[in-house]
Amino acid sequence: MSHEPTPARPKYQRIADELRASIERGTYRAGDRLPGENTLAADFGVAPVTVRQALGLLRAEGLVDSRKGSGVYVQSFHPIRRRGIHRLSREHWASGETIWSADDNRSPDIDQVTVTEGVVPPEQIGRVLELSAGDTVCVRSRRYLIEGRPVMLASSYLPQSLVADSPITHADTGPGGIYARLADLGHAPARFREEIRSRMPTTDEAARLSIPADRSVLKIVRTAFSADRRVVEINDMTLDPAAYVLDYEFDA
Repeated sequence: MSHEPTPARPKYQRIADELRASIERGTYRAGDRLPGENTLAADFGVAPVTVRQALGLLRAEGLVDSRKGSGVYVQSFHPIRRRGIHRLSREHWASGETIWSADDNRSPDIDQVTVTEGVVPPEQIGRVLELSAGDTVCVRSRRYLIEGRPVMLASSYLPQSLVADSPITHADTGPGGIYARLADLGHAPARFREEIRSRMPTTDEAARLSIPADRSVLKIVRTAFSADRRVVEINDMTLDPAAYVLDYEFDA
């Protein structure tokens, strides 16, 4: 059986590999400035444009940041460890805590909140919510920031007939958030499902997350079910992957 030789990786990718390895082993630590393009070009024996391509890869991955007039620095933001199972346990939202309290000791700021009622939902949303023709939803859209950095966009879709005239239609839903208010209405979430995929961001998503247009985003769609198996919320989230570690821990 013959094997085709593996094509050599382009120089800029190999340079990115070496710089990435240097960051991972601590040669360059969080907040450190990398050598300039000309210095790196001389070290690797390539043209500065090749180094620029390599740094562009690391920037797209979120490992480094460019500061105009200053240089390229190793990312100093400490990623959020998103505890995908523990964070949704009833003990958090039922006690008035936010689900973020299971992730991190840094509380997020929400700088963009819109609540729109009576919205005709996208076809897929209406189908999952099992809405009839003419039924509408309440849409809650938010942008979350940690240490001033945008990390996630989220839009929750809830049946309008279920949440009308409740605190869920207010910008501030109160302690415990949406899930605690659904419990007040007699529709507490009893089960969740999350679907995760990766794709390139839209122009709006890249702008709102303040990320390069060539950095992929994580899409997490969470569906919340009540005890009677009714879908009571669909939360469509867009995450900056450089800001997160997804952590799932469960018994065998």
